[in-house]
Amino acid sequence: MVEDARFEDGGEAPLALRAVAADDLEVISTLCQDAVFPISEMTYQRDTRQFALLLNRFRWEDQNAAERRNRPYERVQSLLVFHDVLTAQTAGLDLSEKEMVLSLLSINFDEQNDCGGRVELVLSGDGGVALQVDCLEVTLKDVTRPYLAPSRKLPNHPG
Repeated sequence: MVEDARFEDGGEAPLALRAVAADDLEVISTLCQDAVFPISEMTYQRDTRQFALLLNRFRWEDQNAAERRNRPYERVQSLLVFHDVLTAQTAGLDLSEKEMVLSLLSINFDEQNDCGGRVELVLSGDGGVALQVDCLEVTLKDVTRPYLAPSRKLPNHPG
């Protein structure tokens, strides 16, 4: 018996998203949950007012398809860029530990004026990054093809 094609089985394009409001940022935060990255892939460029991370992002958007097809989960390298950054501060991180791998748990936004405020990147292990932004603008773009998640498992947060 031949099964009809379904919409969710169609070809997937790399993610390319932009957030300019808190609701938009929630979507990006959800898609970046459990992304991992070496501390050396975190940069703040004062001259361009950009803070960027090169993440190894778990493909939450592919979870159901992987489970339905009984195949391993995937990750993809993604570039997460915060624009109009006035200041960047870290807490609980030793920036000299170039081999340290960090895990991103969530991204929060506290609006403090018409469009600006404080963005907080919550990392596992009590680490974090705080960004003061003139105006909220964040982009997330997949920059590689998906690859098998090395653990082949769904990220887990023990309670």
